[in-house]
Amino acid sequence: MALSKRDIESRADIEKMVRTFYDSVTKDPEIGHFFAHVDFEHHFPRMFDFWAFILLDEAGFTGNVFDKHMNLGIESKHFPVWLRHFNTTVDSLFEGEKANLAKQRAEVIAYSFDAKLKKM
Repeated sequence: MALSKRDIESRADIEKMVRTFYDSVTKDPEIGHFFAHVDFEHHFPRMFDFWAFILLDEAGFTGNVFDKHMNLGIESKHFPVWLRHFNTTVDSLFEGEKANLAKQRAEVIAYSFDAKLKKM
C-alpha cells in the first residue's frame, strides 16, 4: 500500500515546492533558458512570499507578478510546459486541498499571463 502524502501546510512546504519546481523547470530543454540568468537565491524569498500569500493567507506579498515576466520572450506554447512541471512537482510532493489549490492557481496564472502577453 502506498503511503499518502500530506498537504501543503507551512512556509517550509512552500519553500520545498518552489525550490523543487525551479530545479525541474530550469533543466527543461524548451523553457529552461528563460531562467538561465536568474539569481534564484535572490528571488526565492519573493517567490516564497507570493505562494505563502496565495496558499497560506500570509500577509506580506505586494507587487505585480506579470510585470517581472513580460519581457522574457515567453510564448503561448511555453505555458503548458510550465504547468506540466508545476503540476508534476506538486503531485510528487503533496496531496490535498492546498495542493489542489496550488495547481488551480498556477493554471489561472498561466492563463492570465498568456492572455496579457497576447494583448501586447
